[in-house]
Amino acid sequence: MTLDIRKTTLSALSAGLLGLLAAGPSQAFETPPTLNDGVLTVGMEIAYPPFESYDGDKVVGFDPEVAEALAERLDLKVDYFDTRFPNLILGLNSGRFDTIISGMYILPDRTKQADAIPYAKTGAAIMVTATSDGRPAEPEDLCGLTVGLQQGTSWVAKLNELSTRYCEANGEGPIDIREFPTSSETSQALLSGNIQAHMEILSAAHSIVDKSRGRIEITSDQAIYPETLGIYVKKGNDALYDALEATVKAFKQTDEYRELLERYNLEAA
Repeated sequence: MTLDIRKTTLSALSAGLLGLLAAGPSQAFETPPTLNDGVLTVGMEIAYPPFESYDGDKVVGFDPEVAEALAERLDLKVDYFDTRFPNLILGLNSGRFDTIISGMYILPDRTKQADAIPYAKTGAAIMVTATSDGRPAEPEDLCGLTVGLQQGTSWVAKLNELSTRYCEANGEGPIDIREFPTSSETSQALLSGNIQAHMEILSAAHSIVDKSRGRIEITSDQAIYPETLGIYVKKGNDALYDALEATVKAFKQTDEYRELLERYNLEAA
């Protein structure tokens, strides 16, 4: 174009169009290369409601909704690869899937192995049975108790450190930590009396309480050990990382993102 007025008009129209695109899922991003053309393969443990679970053959929950929103903006379809939580980063780096979107905290030991994009924040909750005499409201109240956790969670190290630094130092008895393969197995252990307390991500804890029909209660009054959740990409996969990072950034500006956070009791990253 050679006329300034036409340049100005076109620039204004382009800016307006970009603003409209940024407001919804129609925003166009360059489609990154993936393991399978046209498909974003997402690793997650599909036994972790409300983050991800099966409803018949359909994968539902916060993470699938995020994955599908991002994939739509990248002109990709979504496929899910069900993997136990402790094996997710290994599976990512082995080339089994493109990314991890599975309620996984961003932690130094994990970011040494893979790159992470923040997409939400949350903390943990403490649960006990409704008939329990103990009502632990904070981690220090777990001294002397048998506490169940899902394998691979960051709270194992935190509670071990608390047990030594605080519980044993104050003569209150150590925290007896029991790890279980899944969150549902941990809550079953609580109901059967094999553990006295169960620590879980706040959103998942609310789901467990709802399904327990009054048999399990949350006793902590605020989020414990709050952390940021991350979408993980294999180190060196810059094309996918950059595409997801830009898409997540745009998605965070939408009402869809804010409504998802509210519905799943999460906070913005």
